[in-house]
Amino acid sequence: MLESIDCAFLTLGENAKSSLYFHLETKFAISRQDIPDRVGDFSDALEQIFGLGARQIEILIMKYLNQRVDCTYEWVGPKWLVPDLTFTKYVNMMRLSCKETDKIGYIEVILDAGEQQEQRT
Repeated sequence: MLESIDCAFLTLGENAKSSLYFHLETKFAISRQDIPDRVGDFSDALEQIFGLGARQIEILIMKYLNQRVDCTYEWVGPKWLVPDLTFTKYVNMMRLSCKETDKIGYIEVILDAGEQQEQRT
C-alpha cells in the first residue's frame, strides 16, 4: 500500500511528495509507516489538505494498489446507482482479501446494489 501511495504522491512531484509526508506527520501525527493502520485518519487528512481534490489522490492510490493486487470489478445493479465504495472501504477489502489468500494474487470483487461481496477465483 505504501508503494501505491508513493506513486500517487509522486505524480505531484518529488518535492510535493516529501512535503505531503512531512505535513501528514507534523500536522496530523500520521507517519508514513502508520498509514496502513490508520487509513480513515489518512483519508481525513487528505481531505483537509486537498479538499475535494483528495478524491483524485485516493483514486490514484486505488489505481496503483489495484495494479499490485490484480483486481477486477463487475458492477451488478442499475447503471444510475453509484456503488458506495469509499477509499477506506476499498483498502479494507484489499487488506482482507490479501490476508485471506495469504498472498497478493487475482481477486474479483462484485458490487451488488451497494453491498460488497468478495469472490476469489
